Amino acid sequence: MRITFILPTPNLSGGIKVVAIHARLLAERGHRVTLISQPSAVVPLRRRIKSLLLGRGWPRDARPRSHLDATPAEHRMLESRRAPMDADVPDADVVIATWWETAEWVNGLGPRKGAKIYFVQGHEVFPHLPVARVEQSYRLPLRKIVVARWLRDVMRERYGDATAAVVPNAVDHRQFHAPPRGRQDRPTVGFLFSELPLKGLDIVLTVIRQLRQDYPALRVICFGSSPPSGSAVLDPGIEAIVAPPQDEIRGIYARCDVWLATSRSEGFNLPAMEAMACRTPVVSTRTGWPAEAVVDGDNGMLADIDDVEGLVAGVRTILALTEAAWRQMSDRAFRTVAPVSWEASATGFERVLIDACRQPNENAAGSGDRIEGEHADR
Repeated sequence: MRITFILPTPNLSGGIKVVAIHARLLAERGHRVTLISQPSAVVPLRRRIKSLLLGRGWPRDARPRSHLDATPAEHRMLESRRAPMDADVPDADVVIATWWETAEWVNGLGPRKGAKIYFVQGHEVFPHLPVARVEQSYRLPLRKIVVARWLRDVMRERYGDATAAVVPNAVDHRQFHAPPRGRQDRPTVGFLFSELPLKGLDIVLTVIRQLRQDYPALRVICFGSSPPSGSAVLDPGIEAIVAPPQDEIRGIYARCDVWLATSRSEGFNLPAMEAMACRTPVVSTRTGWPAEAVVDGDNGMLADIDDVEGLVAGVRTILALTEAAWRQMSDRAFRTVAPVSWEASATGFERVLIDACRQPNENAAGSGDRIEGEHADR
């Protein structure tokens, strides 16, 4: 197949990572894959002049690092931040939107660009976005692939589309793994650093402050794609790792007794799955994949969104376990994700694309149940 992905500006986000993985696996299966993205924002003239006056030189527009950098697929970046037109997009069998604005762009492309797919990794109805346009994007006549059962339910119940195919994300066990282990010498909690309000940084920092009352020696580790901007004040005792190499992230997970996820909204929450692959129990809010996979007292703990006390109690419960009980929970976290693989997910993704080529003007009725059933144990 000739497959085109339409993306916003590439970066180190989880959503871009998932697209990059699917693009790589599809290319390795012999498909011709093209990625089309926007460039990064241009540095404003006023900021360039200020930098020059301060003796810092004339800043250039840098191409940011992204998960697309290592993909074998062809990557075409537009010369400016605009919607791609038919002339920018190769004729193909399928063309895939990857977030709400790209869904608008794909919907406007001509039929020679391929059957139109909307790869939905979250329900992006947030106050900082144009909510009416975002909601309308889910009503466009695009065949949908979603990454979790809750998104399938939202597409059916809020937007009247009962045909979304569920293709869950997975974990690369060659990258994320750890041998059986005991707890750390110091109680250790980890989290993913992001200043997006929906990620709940304010909640995680409040939880950490309360935990320090019972665990003065608590070690806290976090990592993120960019350093704090200044609006977020991290406890000086938090070890913050900025944009770690991918092959070092498993070591961060494996250094933790608990992985803490405090998001207010998640399409999936890939770091939670990766942490469990590294044998770290997860304490999470009830959103995204953890709401489907984490079982209280078995492989981690769950709490309601914005429930600081519930999250604190969950972490305390795990830190209070005996060594033997913690090892058992660690093993159960590992076994929860042991059966999943990106190869199986890529097979499901590929199947939807093939079906779309056969029925370019119809929704893939039933595809969601068929594919999701293959991963029901996840």
